[in-house]
Amino acid sequence: MTLTLHHLEYSQSFRILWLLEKLGANYDLKVYDRDPKTRLAPKAYKAISPLGTAPVLTDGALVLSESNAIVDYILDQYPERRLRPKAGDANRADYLFWFHTAQGSHMPLLLFKAVFGSIQNRVPFFLKGLIKTIFAQVDAAFLTPRMQAIIEKAEFDLGQHKWFAGDSVSAADIVMSYGMEASQSAGYITNAHPNCLRWLSQIHEDAAYKSALKKDGRKQIIFTG
Repeated sequence: MTLTLHHLEYSQSFRILWLLEKLGANYDLKVYDRDPKTRLAPKAYKAISPLGTAPVLTDGALVLSESNAIVDYILDQYPERRLRPKAGDANRADYLFWFHTAQGSHMPLLLFKAVFGSIQNRVPFFLKGLIKTIFAQVDAAFLTPRMQAIIEKAEFDLGQHKWFAGDSVSAADIVMSYGMEASQSAGYITNAHPNCLRWLSQIHEDAAYKSALKKDGRKQIIFTG
């Protein structure tokens, strides 16, 4: 059977596209454009996605969503490729930490930030001041401190080795890529984080990343929430 990545433009599914290119996998790519008005996934995409979210991978009758579940499923098909340190490897703990931080801690914070921004833009004018004040307090007390802690941890770890799980790229780097791109766009990663900036430059120079960009049809990753 052939894997098929159902890829939504400007979404987290780019990471799966990069992974497939990195593995030299045999796969089909079906690209979906966002609704021009809502910027959400089109009905055709939601019809195949169990959660109506990106990414989605199909393999025959199997339909699988959730980024990290898809990554693990794909890596299971390529056990000979060392993109996932084995149990007992020196970099296994770092790998597990960053692999799960990507979706468990990092992306939720970015999502909250995006949702808050969307709400502020949509509330009636007479409520904007109140909502802005409330969200600013939540941001200062919760979102920004937690995001800064993640970025500082990333900065430290990337000062110890080239990639998130040692001196060679792993699936942890692939799943962290979208959130790190978004963190830079949102101003969380600055010139005060040279190791994070160096890591971002590294992924942009990766041949498989560049190949994925060509198939995706975009020149750069744009965070849209």
